[in-house]
This record gives sequence, structure tokens and C-alpha cells, in this order.
Amino acid sequence: MWDYPRPAIAEPTKRRIVIRHKGVTLADTTSAWRTLETSHPPTYYLPQADIAMERLTPNARRSLCEWKGQARYWDVRIGDEVIEAAGWDYPSPTPSFQGIAGHIAFYPEPFDSCLVDGEEVTPQPGGFYGGWITSREAGPFKGIPGSRFW
Repeated sequence: MWDYPRPAIAEPTKRRIVIRHKGVTLADTTSAWRTLETSHPPTYYLPQADIAMERLTPNARRSLCEWKGQARYWDVRIGDEVIEAAGWDYPSPTPSFQGIAGHIAFYPEPFDSCLVDGEEVTPQPGGFYGGWITSREAGPFKGIPGSRFW
């Protein structure tokens, strides 16, 4: 993570990204984009065409990223469970991040299974960031105690 760039970048990836919860496949794609930033594991943005969009509803939450612009959030409903603000996107990303337009990222923590090329991910610590940690990434990662001003 420490050789990842700052400012952040976005790049396409052919890695297979799968999200499952309660026996339902929420997303399955080999057409994701990933964002890379110093001290962060990758965050994957999945094309809406490869997401079960009927399970998503808009959430009023908004946030601002210095690199990507204004984010909006999505709730996920599977069965009787609603996972609030489980995903987010940038409907009008900054010019450097145009590739993630029409794509949604998800926090891995609330789901039963989030996979990158068949490997179960570990959520980035701290609850605020949405990075996906696999055996390819080496920490420490932003989000652990004491990392606020890294």
C-alpha cells in the first residue's frame, strides 16, 4: 500500500469481484475499476450492469472525496434485511476518475462473502474506508488506531 500513488488513481481491473449475502449474489463482475491510494487497500467499483440493482435503493447520505468528488450512497435489501449505506458511487466524478462513473463500490464488512478472484477479503479497518484486503496487499492500512493523520 505504501507504493500506491498519492493523489489516488483509478484503473480498470479484470479481477473477478463477487459479493454474496444470505445466499443471494448481489454482484459478479470482471469489469470493475479499482482505486489505489497510498496507505489504502484497493476499493473496487462495479458496473451497475453486473449488480442486482433491484436490491438497491438510494440513501440520503452524501460525502465528499478530495480526489473523486461528491458521493451518494445506496442501501441494500436482501430478504427482510436492509443494510444502510452499504454502497456508494460518484454520479459526476472528477475528470481523473471518469472511469468509475456508472459504477458502485461496496463496503465488504456487512456482507457474508466478498471475493477477489475467489479469495475472501478482509475489510479495511476503521469502518469509514471501503478497502478490500487480500493476500496481495501488505499493511499497515489507514483506518487502524492512530492512523487518522497519515
